[in-house]
Amino acid sequence: MRLRDRSVVLIRQLQATDALLLAGIFTKLSPTSRWMRFLAAKNNLTEAELRYLTNIDHHDHEALAALDHPGRQGVGVARYIRHPGDPRAAEIAITVIDDWHRRGVGTQLVTQLAGRARHAGITRFTALASADNAAIGGLLRSMRAEVVRNEADTVEYQITLAPPAEHDSGREHGQGPDELALDDHAGGQPVPGPHPAGSGEGLTSPWPQGRCPSCGTALDGGPVLFRCASCARAVHAADLDVEYQSAGPQTGTA
Repeated sequence: MRLRDRSVVLIRQLQATDALLLAGIFTKLSPTSRWMRFLAAKNNLTEAELRYLTNIDHHDHEALAALDHPGRQGVGVARYIRHPGDPRAAEIAITVIDDWHRRGVGTQLVTQLAGRARHAGITRFTALASADNAAIGGLLRSMRAEVVRNEADTVEYQITLAPPAEHDSGREHGQGPDELALDDHAGGQPVPGPHPAGSGEGLTSPWPQGRCPSCGTALDGGPVLFRCASCARAVHAADLDVEYQSAGPQTGTA
């Protein structure tokens, strides 16, 4: 995709072999960006966290990475995780390294992620962000996100996705009201050449069922970010020690 500043990024599925790519993106985040992403101070990603964030099934849990072209260094990641209690909804999380802010990378990632989510039967995205995260707030509002909960430290957003048939029809006859528009928000254009495609039936990720690492209280919320009612802290799913078992060979293409 060509961004509004004419730079080019490759957007592809994140794979189980991308732990180093993901770790590289994390190291390029400022302390403030890390706080905004995880809603907590975080100095590094552990092996368990990298395993959780890369061993995904591309259906209930999908993640896309943006790589600068031609350097192929990671500049951003967006993912969705389907809500276990509502299979038509998924929570999203977006990370873009500081040097690539305000170029439209986040919008491109969410737009591509929405297309995959539609075909997986997801009709609604939710996102929990820091109340101080003006960048993500602006991005989500530009995509017609609605604020569904506003608390002292966090804001929860919701984006309604058009079904695949309606979305595809809208592309032929003009953008519909629910479409995440490329031209309006990111100025992105496809770059000629082959594009990644396909989905995988690979690793099955059981939903994290855990307790607060600090006090042991049963966690509420999820699936990306959980909350501890006892000590009033946010706990990211990647912080929970969850093991994964392969359900067969991973066939998703990068």
